Amino acid sequence: MRYEIRVSGVLREETRREGFPELESVTVPGQTMLFGDVVDEAHLYGLLRRFQVLGLTVTELRRLPE
Repeated sequence: MRYEIRVSGVLREETRREGFPELESVTVPGQTMLFGDVVDEAHLYGLLRRFQVLGLTVTELRRLPE
């Protein structure tokens, strides 16, 4: 399953690379969009936990069409 996750603010490259190495990212005004494959529900919840630990606000989470 492929997901797109939007977070408030612009992530520093180091934070993105170290915190979410399995995701690609694109910066848009005021937000960072991360996207990539999520293998299962545990992986998804693990990603959400990482966002929480880093103090990031997830503004949108959606599964992309296959």
